[in-house]
Amino acid sequence: MMKTRTFLSLGVVAAALSLSACGSMMSSNTTALAAKLSGANEVPANTSTGSGMLDASLDKQTNVLTWTVTYAGLTSPVKAGHFHGPAAAGANAGVALGFTGSVESPIKGSATLTAAQAADVMAGKWYVNLHTAANPGGEVRGQVMPAR
Repeated sequence: MMKTRTFLSLGVVAAALSLSACGSMMSSNTTALAAKLSGANEVPANTSTGSGMLDASLDKQTNVLTWTVTYAGLTSPVKAGHFHGPAAAGANAGVALGFTGSVESPIKGSATLTAAQAADVMAGKWYVNLHTAANPGGEVRGQVMPAR
């Protein structure tokens, strides 16, 4: 009987700790972001068969954006890559944040955004654009959205 109570008590404590840990994870200040890059998303669209993905996160407390962009199948090497905004899907905008360093896949980086930039990112008003010699205006593009 004593062993059963001890076991049950430990089980209750473990469950409570587990719920507490999950609760703190849910209230995190970090939002996952993603984008699927394709030629069809370019404005105007192109026939590139290349594709890519953005996996990113935004710390809403510090406004630090961290990203990884992977891509394959583009017509030629990437010459430049940027976040553009603010713009809704189907509209163009200027460069909001350029990638620095190598633009070979995977492209990794981080930057501290202004409060206005962070608000635009959270509202889905930024997109990723990869530029090549064959498509200097952009070969593949994807709208940055909170991941589901």
